[in-house]
Amino acid sequence: MKADQATQQLLLQLQGIDTDLDRLQHRRSSLPESAQFDELHTQLRKIADRITAITVEVSDIDRERVRAESDVDTVRQRAAKDAEMLDSGVITDPKQLQSLQSEIGSLARRQNELEEIELLIMERLEQAQHVARDLTEEQQHIQQRMSEVAVARDTLLGDIATETDALSVDRLAVAPRIPADVLALYDKLRTDHGGVGAAPLYRGRCEGCRIELTAADIDRLRQSADDELTRCEECRRILVRTPESGL
Repeated sequence: MKADQATQQLLLQLQGIDTDLDRLQHRRSSLPESAQFDELHTQLRKIADRITAITVEVSDIDRERVRAESDVDTVRQRAAKDAEMLDSGVITDPKQLQSLQSEIGSLARRQNELEEIELLIMERLEQAQHVARDLTEEQQHIQQRMSEVAVARDTLLGDIATETDALSVDRLAVAPRIPADVLALYDKLRTDHGGVGAAPLYRGRCEGCRIELTAADIDRLRQSADDELTRCEECRRILVRTPESGL
């Protein structure tokens, strides 16, 4: 395949542009800010699940509290009514009086038991509410961090997009000036060799694979025509001769 020296230099120029575009693509896909945002988003989902669970728990405990308060109030009213009846003097029968006094004592013990249960429920409720408050604060903190990271990420992505657009314009200005068959070979080699399809020969070394050429290869290049599109014997990339090639 033939390509004059100007075309070969355009290949190097195009390779430089494509290398920068690949670098920007890699940077865009591996921004630490993007990974940090995703991690924070995962944390936020977990916190949201925990908040949902603790909210249900608080609601359930609060219903227990309401029932316990109702039970205590019922016993308290019953005891008050019995005490009022005892104090009224209406009941004069000793057996009835003894039975009423026994019931008042039982109600007092039952009230104490229910109040203990109510106290335990209140403690559980307070603990659950405390957990809910802590989780809500943590959720708000994560949301704030996500906002900050998103701003930083979007700023960087904007800068990358601007630089990518400029390089894309440069590529559109260079690529059409290269013959179609040469450009097709370059694109294929780029695909096959990690994004590098053309490399300069620098001081006897291929800058594509970084391997020193043998004396025989260098002699072959010296004897080849200027418009011959040469290839590295090791990596098979297009090898472009320059004044720094050492030939």
